[in-house]
Amino acid sequence: MEENKFSEIAKSAKNASKKIASLSSEIKNKALLNIAKKLEENKSQIFEANTDDLEQAKILLQEGSITQSTFNRLKLDENKMRDMIQGIIDISKLEDPIGKILLRRELDDGLILTKISCPIGVLGIVFEARPDVISQISALAIKSSNAVILKGGKESVNTNKMIMNIIQQALNETEGFPRGVLNQVFSRDDVSEMLKQDKYIDLIIPRGGNKLVRFIKENTKIPVLGHADGICHIFVDKSADYKKALKIIVDAKTQYPSACNSVETLLIHKDFSMGGILLDDLKNAGITLISEPDSWHKEYSDKILAYKYVNSLEEVIDHINEFSSGHTESIITEDKNNAKIFMNSVDSAGVYHNVSTRFADGFRYGFGAEVGISTNKTHARGPVGLEGLTIYKYNLEGNGDIVKDYAEGVKTFTHKDLI
Repeated sequence: MEENKFSEIAKSAKNASKKIASLSSEIKNKALLNIAKKLEENKSQIFEANTDDLEQAKILLQEGSITQSTFNRLKLDENKMRDMIQGIIDISKLEDPIGKILLRRELDDGLILTKISCPIGVLGIVFEARPDVISQISALAIKSSNAVILKGGKESVNTNKMIMNIIQQALNETEGFPRGVLNQVFSRDDVSEMLKQDKYIDLIIPRGGNKLVRFIKENTKIPVLGHADGICHIFVDKSADYKKALKIIVDAKTQYPSACNSVETLLIHKDFSMGGILLDDLKNAGITLISEPDSWHKEYSDKILAYKYVNSLEEVIDHINEFSSGHTESIITEDKNNAKIFMNSVDSAGVYHNVSTRFADGFRYGFGAEVGISTNKTHARGPVGLEGLTIYKYNLEGNGDIVKDYAEGVKTFTHKDLI
């Protein structure tokens, strides 16, 4: 897309963001329920479009233009569609994150400071494969009163167009909902143009492979929220319950191997008596085990699992903090003290005890859906739901108050919290 044309889209989205910022919860929720209803009514059209994309993607896969993990993420089946629609309904039921009073403080008599949640503004979303991302992000953007510009991958263009068309139909039929809140672009050049729009776009959220995320981070002045890698670990402590360990690891590796929250490295305490049997059973579950990987910082996105034996909990913590991508880690242990040490010392967005890493997901966290998973340490971390799409501002109300009075000691601050 030409630079001027993309700038117009970005400018229009900025204007729409100002209109949706003050939209009532009632209208936003009505819009979300209309979207859910329309998607349910038009499922067959979406599946047809997805079938077309899958056929084209097979050719791209053979050519080496996309990876197997990207191809795996592309398919939209009944289960994904059900979760997609339910996620939108769940979001409609959540508390409106906008306009919440986060702090109310009396600075002095009649001088009141309020910290209040507000939208970020315009979100630029770049994602690969997974067409269900469109509905998730659109729903989260609407509920959090943000405008959005979406750029999906070429491998899912038909599905993306169909889902967005249905969503736009629902919004057009929602009385009082502003135009231009949701926008979709398609070409690779659009990504480059998006990254230039720091005047209009407030936050970029990439959802895709390491190469995409790094390209975006290195080529924009706009803040970027997301993660480049999904290198998750599971540690089997010496006191681990064998049945729990096997069930958790198999789920974390095989339930959806190409997901960013799939386990990639297994660490086993040398004193865990069932270690050999565990490895045999993992092989029987269809997992390929690697004891000497070329790198411990590697995302396989397949039924491949690197593993090694470790001497202590301290070694585990050091290994994870060095090689993890900061996404999600889990300890399997019956020792509560070791679990506490692990959870306090591991520096990742999600740190679990006796559960699969696959729980790192906005839908499973009860966020309704997620706009992505962040390994950042500013603003938002982990699965990013509604709260991660809000920021805050400070409102100050007074009656002719001036700083000079306080600087000269005529008045003094009370700094009394009111809530």
